[in-house]
Amino acid sequence: MRRILIIDDEDDIREVAALSLEATAGSGAAGIEIAAAEQPDAILMDVMMPGVDGPTTFGHMQQNPVIAHIPVLLLTAKVQGVDQRRFAGLGLAGILFKPFDPLTLAQQISDVLGWKD
Repeated sequence: MRRILIIDDEDDIREVAALSLEATAGSGAAGIEIAAAEQPDAILMDVMMPGVDGPTTFGHMQQNPVIAHIPVLLLTAKVQGVDQRRFAGLGLAGILFKPFDPLTLAQQISDVLGWKD
């Protein structure tokens, strides 16, 4: 089974997503630590978090050779074209949108990453 790290500042989002996924972190800094220690197969990270946001955290992850290889998907409620274009230029593995269906979240991630299980 593949392991996904969820980085989101909202407890309810982490709890719902964790129903079908594995590890969670409440901030970008915590997520970087967990990713380095646990080496998940992918990371699902919220865009809007207090302190350091998802895109900035992703930039820090890309500078860390221990975790730079881990594919990162952003989770966002922002669906406007300008936001999608900004995110697309970051080199992310993909973008998923809130609200999401916790029953299909794992399959959505698998589809975006091209995993064939």
